[in-house]
Amino acid sequence: MAEIIGRTREKEALLRCYASGKPEMAIVYGRRRIGKTFLIRETFNNRFDFYLTGLYNKNTRKQLENFANVLSETSGEDLNTPANWFEAFGLLKKYLLGLNKEGRKLVFLDEVPWMDSQRSDFVSALENFWNAWGSGQDDLMLVLCGSATAWMMDKILGDKGGLFNRDTERIYLEQFSLHDTEQYLLSNGIRLNRYEIAECYMVMGGVPYYLSKLRPGLSLAQNVDNIFFKKNSLLKGEFQHLYKALFKSSDAYVKIVEALSKKKMGLTRSEISKATGQADGGSLTKKLENLINSDLVRVDNHFGRKKKEAVYQLCDFFTMFYFTYLLNQPNDENYWSNSIDHRAHTSWTGLAFEQICMAHIPQIKKRLQITGTLSEYYAWRYFPSDQEKESGAQIDLVIDRRDEVVNLCEMKFARKPFVITKEVAMGLEKKENKFSSTNRVEKSIHSVLITTYPLAPGKYNASVQCVITLDDLFAE
Repeated sequence: MAEIIGRTREKEALLRCYASGKPEMAIVYGRRRIGKTFLIRETFNNRFDFYLTGLYNKNTRKQLENFANVLSETSGEDLNTPANWFEAFGLLKKYLLGLNKEGRKLVFLDEVPWMDSQRSDFVSALENFWNAWGSGQDDLMLVLCGSATAWMMDKILGDKGGLFNRDTERIYLEQFSLHDTEQYLLSNGIRLNRYEIAECYMVMGGVPYYLSKLRPGLSLAQNVDNIFFKKNSLLKGEFQHLYKALFKSSDAYVKIVEALSKKKMGLTRSEISKATGQADGGSLTKKLENLINSDLVRVDNHFGRKKKEAVYQLCDFFTMFYFTYLLNQPNDENYWSNSIDHRAHTSWTGLAFEQICMAHIPQIKKRLQITGTLSEYYAWRYFPSDQEKESGAQIDLVIDRRDEVVNLCEMKFARKPFVITKEVAMGLEKKENKFSSTNRVEKSIHSVLITTYPLAPGKYNASVQCVITLDDLFAE
């Protein structure tokens, strides 16, 4: 049995269902490559009474042929291809009833969105299987898993028909944190310092499959070249596969994330509509919801702005990396190794570090000792009018706390201990004053610096109330 890194709560939830002595339907969902199948297989040590994986982009006939082949192999009977999914689930019911065993009967259906091919009756048949029979079997546990988060949300979790609230456990599998990424790399013999791990995270996020492609004995730059820039790179075409696996009509989704990739500060929905040529209506709303539910896009109701002015921001590391470096891939198989000292690389790491901080707000709260304090998170932008003779201002993370404190977080990714110069200190003071006066803030304002290493000694260090380092972001 392979070691499962992280995923403690998720594993405990699955095992709790298994041991409940009641009928259980567990839903496991999350983006492609995140480790859903691995988690389920290893948690149950492959002890499934029936295990079926949907076929990508195949019609109903092929899906049913696959079902018959797997059930024939599992049961030892020579079965004909069922005419439809109702008949297929009838065969599954008959097989389960005939099992001569005590304890749990465990059924695992993987990539269920792929089983629901065009004009399929899969969802109706699944609903009938569970409601008419499965939900009354105290020895049955059904695990449904899928990468197409939009489908899982619409057809299973958000179903308003017979499957409404029928699931007994929901597990959304997120990417690894920096802490879990470090543990995963160590388990694979990859030894990088935390600065390198952070840069690795900027490239591929905490996606286990991508991380599994790193090889011991190579530098991070060499690994990135092998995985992305070599002629026959290991993840060539991954971007297209990712979005096609997640969404039907994936081209429309790609247009949205491409537009967002060009605007670090993000776009409002009206700006997205204009940039993509997609009507600002219900269809765009649904696409944005699906992107948010898939952890590819984050919506930010900026401090002091109306809800309709909410800003959507790209937050998936691999997608950001793709549009920055891979869309128009350079003709250099050692591009990453040859460009790590370029100014553009430094600029990219600065922007990507901001996203790392946004992905680790629980760790930031832990360092601020406000884990149990009710807090809201915003970004803030100040746009001066044409008549004002001053520059704008922005704060990427505002933590508005119930204990009468507002933290204004500044993020700086640096190769060595950061120096707060007079200019930096004056900039922080200007932001504090403008934020306070513009929003009429009566709470105490504390500036926080999030950076790579502890601060270098300096006379202006007192301009921040707290320094959060990369080590703090690696906390559990």
